[in-house]
Amino acid sequence: MITAQFYSPLILIVLLTACGGNEGEINDLQNLAGNQEVANYMKSFEGRGALTDNSTPTLPEAALEGFRLPEDLAMDLVLAEPMVHQPLEITFDHRGRLWVVQYNQYPYPKGLKVTGIDNHLRVEFDKVPDPPPVGTLGADKITVFEDTNGDGIYDQSTDAITGLNIATSVAFGRGAIWVLNPPYLMAYPDVEGDGLPDGSPTVHLEGFGLEDTHAVANSLRWGPDGWLYGATGSTVTSNISSAVTKNLQFDGQGIWRYHPETKIFELFAEGGGNTFHVEIDAKGRVYSGDNGVSRGQYYKQGAYYVKNWGKHGALTNPYAFGYLKNMVLQGDKLRFTHAWIKYEGNTLPAHYQDKMISINPLLNYLQLSEFVSNGSTFSNVDQQRLVETDDHWFRPVDIKAGPDGAVYLADWYDSRLSHVDPRDTWHKSSGRIYRLRSKTTTPVASFDLSSYSNEQLIGLLGHSNKWFRQQALRQFGDRKDKSVIPQLKEMLLRESGQLALECLWVINLSGGFNDAIANIGLAHEDPFVRMWTIRLLGDFGVRSPAVISNLIKLANNETHPEVQSQLACTAKRLSGAQAIPIIQGLVYSATIHDDPDNPMLIWWAIESKLAQDSELVIGMFEDPELWNQPVVNQTILERLSQRLIMAGGNNNFRGCTRLFDLAPNKESIKPLLDGIQEGLRGKDMTALPKDLVAAIEPHLKNFGNAPLVFLIRQGDTKAISSALSIISQEEANVNERLAYIRVMGELKLTQSIPILLGLVEDQSSRISVRQAALTTLSNFKKDEIGQRVAKAYPNQLRADPALKQASLNLFTSRASWALELLELVERSKQIATDDIPEQIVRQLQLLDDPKVSKSVNHLWPEITTASAADKTAHMKRIATVLESGDGNVSSGKILYRQLCGTCHRLFDEGGSLGPDLTGNDRNNINYLVINIVDPNIDIREGYVNYKVVKDDGGILIGTITDRSSEMVTLKSFGGAETIIPTDQIQEMEALPTSLMPERLTDNLTDQEIRDLFSYIMKNDNN
Repeated sequence: MITAQFYSPLILIVLLTACGGNEGEINDLQNLAGNQEVANYMKSFEGRGALTDNSTPTLPEAALEGFRLPEDLAMDLVLAEPMVHQPLEITFDHRGRLWVVQYNQYPYPKGLKVTGIDNHLRVEFDKVPDPPPVGTLGADKITVFEDTNGDGIYDQSTDAITGLNIATSVAFGRGAIWVLNPPYLMAYPDVEGDGLPDGSPTVHLEGFGLEDTHAVANSLRWGPDGWLYGATGSTVTSNISSAVTKNLQFDGQGIWRYHPETKIFELFAEGGGNTFHVEIDAKGRVYSGDNGVSRGQYYKQGAYYVKNWGKHGALTNPYAFGYLKNMVLQGDKLRFTHAWIKYEGNTLPAHYQDKMISINPLLNYLQLSEFVSNGSTFSNVDQQRLVETDDHWFRPVDIKAGPDGAVYLADWYDSRLSHVDPRDTWHKSSGRIYRLRSKTTTPVASFDLSSYSNEQLIGLLGHSNKWFRQQALRQFGDRKDKSVIPQLKEMLLRESGQLALECLWVINLSGGFNDAIANIGLAHEDPFVRMWTIRLLGDFGVRSPAVISNLIKLANNETHPEVQSQLACTAKRLSGAQAIPIIQGLVYSATIHDDPDNPMLIWWAIESKLAQDSELVIGMFEDPELWNQPVVNQTILERLSQRLIMAGGNNNFRGCTRLFDLAPNKESIKPLLDGIQEGLRGKDMTALPKDLVAAIEPHLKNFGNAPLVFLIRQGDTKAISSALSIISQEEANVNERLAYIRVMGELKLTQSIPILLGLVEDQSSRISVRQAALTTLSNFKKDEIGQRVAKAYPNQLRADPALKQASLNLFTSRASWALELLELVERSKQIATDDIPEQIVRQLQLLDDPKVSKSVNHLWPEITTASAADKTAHMKRIATVLESGDGNVSSGKILYRQLCGTCHRLFDEGGSLGPDLTGNDRNNINYLVINIVDPNIDIREGYVNYKVVKDDGGILIGTITDRSSEMVTLKSFGGAETIIPTDQIQEMEALPTSLMPERLTDNLTDQEIRDLFSYIMKNDNN
């Protein structure tokens, strides 16, 4: 049953706010814009997501009373406005003082003008701002709060640094206060460690992107290795330089690190979600949240993770050929969080220890989840919602564990959460900090770790609260006191478990890591001591033959999956001569191929050696037994041959030829051939050397469903003729026919056009073959194609859904062909206007052809972007209808299948063109109504449409499912995927419209609306 309790005026308020603003806001946009075109775009932009409404904030004390939490926990209001505004990050220093980064300048840097903008509101500015305090002073500030009498109340505050201009993070150490103020990482001198800068800052890094201040560089954390770690969000570009590192470029999200002494900057791991947080656990593992439906990633050194390829760009390595997946989640697949901690504070009740506590600012709650070992990584199992409230202003944006073992939350506190609105409607006068604690927790007595003796700091290495251990490491990193090394070396030899690991870290931070320590670490009983010894060896570079020998022995004998991961990651950083024996040892592991991460880590280690040491890599395969290892057959061989072919050049071609010579059996040749086929996609490779062609040809007939593809790509006229003959034969193997049809389009072999058109027109031919022929014909620029498909469309193609969709996709790819379709509708009247889906009409409009546009506007005048008034009226209607009666779930299911099921999955059935709705917030009637009435208001990550204009004038529309520097894979509205070489792309732009049509429910009766919503909102188990 859907009742009135779900409905609120928020539906209307969000829409009205999104579609317009008051005069002051419009003037602000006009002043911000660097030109009139940008000003007009910003003023007309329709906001998306959780936007400002007309509700008012709840007073802090009353908001505290509204939280629901377990019986064994208590929650305190630590700080609130006016003491803090827009708290973005919280952290604690060595004296237990609470530091708050107040993001008051957000969303636009002071003193800059917007000169360019896209549909994600990524912007270009007129200049690069100067670093504070030289540049224009912004409103951001960093404030330190102190509990002077140890009663748990922060009774003293100091604005440590003001005038910052988009500042996201602060950290302390090495005699400085480190501040991220993109595009800069700066260090303010603080020799006394009192939290007050002793002078102007030094810029250590520059080049962090500012395109999206919702995703800029953030979250400074000291790693146990002495590097300063941070994250970069999804929609910015980076070109980073330090005193040593120059112009390291990457697009979008990742984890990076900087070494203050060596001045080296590195991209630690690339990809993931919209990374706006960094967590480092007791074992030194690095994590971040996903801002999707999983809980995030366990980032491994040098690894690659999934990206939204269209929005965030390709990986830096075009030969990655894959990525590591997020931690598998068993729980609610809701749009979730960017931040969480692994609780290791030891003062909450025992059942919270080692659990994930994550924030969900979108849905206003905290989640408790369990880590479950999954080979070298983890899966996550949701256990309970830890803290909940009905106050939709509760927006927790940061979470940290403190020195008292309590969990602290930075609450942005705003009705608005979405950044996808150019208007600065943020509620800048609010913000809260909360403390979640055990009911029995008492405040920690005041302390100053910088005054501790070395012996006292060593004592902290066994502290039950991870916070104190990590702070002790920072102190040792500051001091660089080598006098502690002998004692710690003895402890390393004597101790096991966490204490031994802490000792290894302190030895390194104190300048004592050497070959002798490395050999102790490699032989240690604790797997994490071994893992970190390997990690440090990769960072320093291995010089000793004895250490290399021990690394190789370990690679041959190690069984712990995380240690194996680090062996592969370190091998990627070593020279080819040092790395290859380590890789060989890993390949022979009996279990490594079953691990979620390790096979790809081994591949990336191998791939990293091909540019300089390809002969050493190919030399590994002189061992016949290597070919029989599962990880080689299942992961390495295909990628290796693909990489060699794609990179090209004599050395790579010779290496590929050598692999065919070394292959011990025909089963080993199949993945090599598969890789070559992948490497050749979209390319004319007629220049392959004769010896490589000779090595490949004898095996073509034995493998795959399309043995002639390789020869076709070589321009072999006999093979092309044979393939065309096979395409024409209805009795031939269907997969072979489909493969030859695809390659004809990739290589644009015009001699295939008559045969493909014949298949399209032949009603006795297989549907799958005719569909493939239509898709391939889109690659050719010939008027006859549109004419003949249009002639066949009304009576031969339209009746079958697959052929209809493929035909319509073809018509929308060229203006001349579109006119043939429109002729059928407008003049010959063979096709009714309502036979053409709205999405296809919108694609026709995107052709930007005057004749097409005129005809489309005449035939479908109603298919325009609905006005704010239209949307408001329809939302009112739906709200009234839902309040006035009950819906029938069974009837709603039928409607759902008709209207939504083609694109959206719900309760394990439906399509995949749009987001899975099962885990969405389906009990939130406001959210559902807004997104159904206005599907463009919040287009989910990965479902943005892109318009690709090819160099021959062809136009394709779809979502990007894969991307590299070599090619882009586009998924059309019908679900078909097309690979487009990047050198054939003239233009590619994101579109502001969703795949989902507007006015989806306009023609439904009141009862049908109630039925549809009753099914969408029903409990998963009913």
